[in-house]
Order: sequence, then C-alpha cells, then structure tokens
Amino acid sequence: MHDLEGKTVLLTGASRGIGAATARALGEAGASVIAHYGSHRGGAEDAVAAIPQSDRLLLQADLSQRGAARKLWREAVAWHGRVDVLVVNAATMPTTAFDGSDEEWDEGWALAAQVNLLEPASLIREAVRHFLEQEGGIVIALSSWAAQRGSAISHLGGYAASKAALASLTQTVARNYAAAGILAYVVAPGIVRTRLSESSAAARGGIEAVNAALALGEMVPPEEVAELIVFLASGRCRHLTGATIDVNGASNIR
Repeated sequence: MHDLEGKTVLLTGASRGIGAATARALGEAGASVIAHYGSHRGGAEDAVAAIPQSDRLLLQADLSQRGAARKLWREAVAWHGRVDVLVVNAATMPTTAFDGSDEEWDEGWALAAQVNLLEPASLIREAVRHFLEQEGGIVIALSSWAAQRGSAISHLGGYAASKAALASLTQTVARNYAAAGILAYVVAPGIVRTRLSESSAAARGGIEAVNAALALGEMVPPEEVAELIVFLASGRCRHLTGATIDVNGASNIR
C-alpha cells in the first residue's frame, strides 16, 4: 500500500539501524525521501537504493556542529519547495561516566546535547515554521525507553537525558500547534537491533544476556519501528498526536 504518495519526508540518520530501515519503508510507501547522513554516505546510499532517482535525495550534515540543522533544512526544502514530514532519528551515544575524567564527562554531555537535542530542536523549529506556512505537517521524534526510566547503563546518562528532553520538546509542539494542523509524535523504542545497541550490550554481558532479559527474548527489529513511523507519517490517526508510543516487546509496560 502506497500511503505516502506525494509526500516529501526528511529523515535524519538514514545510514544505519532504524534510519536505514525507515528510509526503505518510506520509499516502499511511495514517499519522496530526503535521507540525511553524517559521515557514512554508503549506508544512506544503500538505504535509498530501491527508491527511484527522482524521489530520493542524499544530504550530508554534521549535527555535532552548531547551525548544521538549519542548513540541512534549507537544502531539504529547496529540493521540492516543501517538506511534509520530519523524522528526527539521528543520535549519538557518548560515554558520560560518573567515574570518568572531567574532560570525558564534559565532552560526552556536550556531544549528547548537541547531536541529540540542540540540532534536532533547531530542525523541529524550522519544520514548525514551515508547516505553519503550508497549513500542516508532521514531526516524528525518536526518543528511547531510557528517557522514561533512565538508562540501565550508568555511563549513558547523557544519552538518556537528551532523549527525554527531545520527547518533551515534541510534546510541546503537539500541544501548541495541533489546531494549526501540525501533528507531533514521540516513538520510544526499547533495545533495537542496531549497531549502537550491539555496542552497548557489551556493558550488560553481551547480546545473549540482553536478549535473555527481554520479554520476547530478542531485540526489536528496526523494520518494526520503521513500519510504525510510516503509519504515523501517513497522518491517518490525527488524534494520536502528542502520544509517546512504546516499542519494546512488553519489556517495559507503563
């Protein structure tokens, strides 16, 4: 089913994991996809390879740099003159260890804040202003179950906190701009089978140990998160705006 025909979607972090799966799913749903990447262009190219050339655009931006999001947005809008859906997915997971050095702590918090919150916040702000002009649009922000319950790994506090702040910002958009036709959703995955999760699993005894602690006995397939994002991007459930949707296989039920 092509639910997104005629829609232009800007997706950040399209090179790997949830982002790559989402780029593929958006293309299959008929969307024109603007796939952002930071440094791994090859991954983004692979993710959009099946999308017709006329319906895909790759854009690079280093979100650790102040102002990168505004430039990315301008380039995205310039392609077709409009963006209908923004999917904020790109993230980093730096170490912010309580027992680490002051330098590591400061650098980790600064990186988490810049990539996971400040540049996404600028991108969301640009999207809201654009959506007000075109009388509607959709923001989908990828948060985390760590934003709700804290990270199970002590040195990922910066990541958890930045994802909580991003969720709060997205909820603020939903509350204040619903009447203007702007829908905003938070997707909060649990442990998704991605490169980041596989790396962090080492701190919890390895992948098998992590899977054993999950209700379904496995990490969330990124394709399932992607399917949810496509549904939200369709705008078919307007009254779900403002919601935080958990995707964790019953491992954390609120």
